[in-house]
Amino acid sequence: MEIFAIPAFTDNYIWAVVEKEQFVVVDPGDPLVVKKFAEKNNLQLIAILITHWHPDHTGGIIELVKDKSISVYGPKGGHIDGITDELKEDDIVKIFDYEFSVFETPGHTLDHISYFSNQNKPILFCGDTLFSGGCGRLFEGTPDQMFHSLNKFSSLPGNTKVYCTHEYTLSNLKFALEVEPKNEDLIKYYDQVLEKRDRNQYTLPSTIEKELNINPFLRSSKEEVRKSAELYSSKTNLDDVGVLAAIRSWKDNF
Repeated sequence: MEIFAIPAFTDNYIWAVVEKEQFVVVDPGDPLVVKKFAEKNNLQLIAILITHWHPDHTGGIIELVKDKSISVYGPKGGHIDGITDELKEDDIVKIFDYEFSVFETPGHTLDHISYFSNQNKPILFCGDTLFSGGCGRLFEGTPDQMFHSLNKFSSLPGNTKVYCTHEYTLSNLKFALEVEPKNEDLIKYYDQVLEKRDRNQYTLPSTIEKELNINPFLRSSKEEVRKSAELYSSKTNLDDVGVLAAIRSWKDNF
């Protein structure tokens, strides 16, 4: 099994999971780029995984399944046109020979789910919940919901490859450096990402180990992150959720 990025729109990635002559896509907002990928590589689309309802993640469903028998997996109660299999926490989705566990990860949206496989090399499709160096904006959920969603990821194996759905890494790291300017891992990673983007290279996938070292939204308990959050919010004695809430508000206005 191989995983390829299909760039879409301005900064989206549609992930293609390929096995021999078949493939599965994650969050196909644009059907045209998926069709071009299939034609170029002589592949047959057999299933679609959806993380949440936003149109840049779901807009291609109807066109891609037209006149075909394709399973479309997505969040229960998400009211997404074209979903054939609604999923909730702890459900299992089998993709080729891999089993993906479903995590409910509300915050960015209330319906958001993520997909994790721990077979061979661990894989996480996290939609817009976790980005490299950041997390999704809280359009519907609360800081508490996002904190607990991100905590599910924090406990995953460090070598888990993290397939986010937007190329936001460089801008996220610029903000992260405002929060943790003395974080040596973050400074080093920023330089690496800057070089990649100068060469128009992808910065994804990331890993859980990497994000635990550089992502302020996974580091609410760290002293420097807490102090920065309290300074920004003009509050003291913030708990971990309060820290996340403060830096999320800060990032929204960054």
